[in-house]
Amino acid sequence: MAGVDEVLNAVDAGLDASLARLSDFLRIPSISTDPAYAAACRQAADFAAEALTGLGLAATVRETAGHPVVIGRTDTGAARRVLFYGHYDVQPVDPLDLWDSPPFEPRIATGTDGKTRIYARGACDDKGQVSTFLEALRALKTVQGKLPVDVTVLLEGEEECGSPSLPAFLAANAEELKADVALVCDTGMWDPQTPAITTSLRGILHTEFTITGADRDLHSGLFGGAARNPIHVLARILAAVHDDTGHITIPGFYDDVAEMPQAVRDAWNALGLTPEAFLGPVGLSVAAGESDRSLIEQIQSRPTFEVNGIYGGYQGQGSKTIIPSTATAKVTMRLVANQDPAKIAAAFKDFVQARLPADCKVTFGKSEGSRAVLVPPDSPDLAKARTALQAEWGTTPVAIGSGGSIPIVGQFKNVLGMDTLLIGFGLDDDRVHSPNEKYDLTCFHKGTRSWVRVLSALA
Repeated sequence: MAGVDEVLNAVDAGLDASLARLSDFLRIPSISTDPAYAAACRQAADFAAEALTGLGLAATVRETAGHPVVIGRTDTGAARRVLFYGHYDVQPVDPLDLWDSPPFEPRIATGTDGKTRIYARGACDDKGQVSTFLEALRALKTVQGKLPVDVTVLLEGEEECGSPSLPAFLAANAEELKADVALVCDTGMWDPQTPAITTSLRGILHTEFTITGADRDLHSGLFGGAARNPIHVLARILAAVHDDTGHITIPGFYDDVAEMPQAVRDAWNALGLTPEAFLGPVGLSVAAGESDRSLIEQIQSRPTFEVNGIYGGYQGQGSKTIIPSTATAKVTMRLVANQDPAKIAAAFKDFVQARLPADCKVTFGKSEGSRAVLVPPDSPDLAKARTALQAEWGTTPVAIGSGGSIPIVGQFKNVLGMDTLLIGFGLDDDRVHSPNEKYDLTCFHKGTRSWVRVLSALA
């Protein structure tokens, strides 16, 4: 049977065709958060299923309460099985006027730095990353006639809106989806030359709350100075969440937070990540988290509280002199280690209610969350993947934590009993979720080659 080198040569020779297939995928405006794009999400699911069928996988589009799930699998009796997870849905494109080209008309361009990139919504997150895996399967099947492992591919259409339908789907189809290890390509490189395997993910808790004062908006001249202003109340509560050192003041918030081993912290600090390097490209310069923690700890292994949006009162042009009746905040908390989302949600509700003044009441929206995930550092599959990536990139892969959250990874562990290797090829400047999202073609090309090596190693 042909070896890995022949497969890698096929990846190289087929790069243009791979990019053409990716471009077709990117043209589908599969925005999951907007009901107006439901048909496009269905189109993307059908596209993915057809692609999997073309690779020799038995593929089906499965219904859920929301957007469909795509499942493809081989059953050759191979010694091992991997489950690959990705998503075909994308973020909204607003504000549209900040895009240099239409977001669903893929554009390949070479910048002044000599690097070539593909621009489109979903170019990196996650259609481009998913395609690196699919193109690796294509090359392996073409050259070797079969895959080195049996593969189950799970592609969902609701990742960008919190995967509301996926937990139930996973539980209902657990036996079909079980594998030796899960693989996810929805993360990034350490830098353009250094691959990374994400070995921990922060959990997340979403919630919102509304402060209500008077039973209607009030004239600010007649009632100003006497009536409670819910926006003032909301602002004071949110401001009280952090003290001057950046620590979160919600009682019990840190009770279950475990310290990372000193050896891990030393290894992270040795990477030399500075505020200038990390924050500079987005126009900032000072790390604003817990002042007694290094920057890399702040973004990888410490819990956070963020306000994602505040609204209340008059939002139109010009002035409307009112004291609004309500004010609302949407917040998220990134959780670590053993923090329980339900316990943190209850503590936050107590925190808000303890600061509620007379004549105001609070209502809370639904709290949704997922726990943090940690891959054992002595995992044999982790070691195999690191060796495979080093062979492709010529540098030692970095084992890092991620400040982001992929809730389904926790489900893979809790429901299916498997660890997940998070191997992605995105870059910090890929503008994920922002206008002019892009994917570096070197990352796409070498990412595909990397999956050939990883799959072969896992066999």
